[in-house]
Amino acid sequence: MSGRLVVAVVGPTGAGKSTLAVRLAQQLGGEVVNADSMQLFRGMDIGTAKPTPEERKGVPHHLLDIWDVTDTASVAEYQRLARAQINQLLDAGITPVLVGGSGLYVRAAIDDHEFPGTDPEVRARLEEELALRGSGALHARLAAADPEAAHAILPSNGRRIVRALEVIEITGRSSTANLPGHDSVYDTVQIGVDVARPELDERIARRVDRMWDAGLVEEVRALEAQGLREGRT
Repeated sequence: MSGRLVVAVVGPTGAGKSTLAVRLAQQLGGEVVNADSMQLFRGMDIGTAKPTPEERKGVPHHLLDIWDVTDTASVAEYQRLARAQINQLLDAGITPVLVGGSGLYVRAAIDDHEFPGTDPEVRARLEEELALRGSGALHARLAAADPEAAHAILPSNGRRIVRALEVIEITGRSSTANLPGHDSVYDTVQIGVDVARPELDERIARRVDRMWDAGLVEEVRALEAQGLREGRT
């Protein structure tokens, strides 16, 4: 434990995490660190409900807009960037307020865990098999090796299936056994934002309407022109 506080705001989409994070940062003399995996990408603003400059209310936000849409997201790389940012803020006496919709990214930032590396040969062989046999066949193999991981990963998500099988082959352990535990590397207060389901559904419906009105279709077309379809993530 560092003895210096990190605040993490977690909860479902549309619950109001971003607004709460800004208010907490204002009150604590803090700055916001993004942990939403999709808000890391440049140009993905409307569709990810990325906080606008107005919504940030002058509070510095870190780890937004750091990857191109053709870059491959890596939770291990995010962990490196997030901890460097958190440590920099703590050293400056500033409270990091971590916020985002990606539970694994929040855990990667604050929990004690090192992610398994990659093996280019194993990855290439699995990706070739994916191309030849399809994601369903590889998902069936994953279900036999790690039922918990197979339950959590859609049969159509070839990239995640390949990664899970790669981790199993590299480590000799199930991919879920390689997930972070809950021993924090920082003194952390986690705040869970909870909203009743009917109200949450209504909020999300209103958000989608706003996205549509704000130009979501045009944003996606612009991202497509930047290579969105070729991007692995």
